[in-house]
Amino acid sequence: MVLSTVRRSGNSIVVTLPREALEEAGVAVGDMVNVTIRPVEVRPRLTPALQAVAERIVANPGTAQAFELLADG
Repeated sequence: MVLSTVRRSGNSIVVTLPREALEEAGVAVGDMVNVTIRPVEVRPRLTPALQAVAERIVANPGTAQAFELLADG
């Protein structure tokens, strides 16, 4: 699966695909392809500093238990 962003280019809407993905699929410029379009939810990545804080919070047994209760509810 390849995730890409829909962009405007002049009066057209375009989706770019990585060269590696096209090569893997055996597709070349000018070939016809079948494309399935559906929106996806993309979650932001944490900076390394925030990731470290989040890991410390989750490592706390009381906090981990609270997260588990929230996830079950």
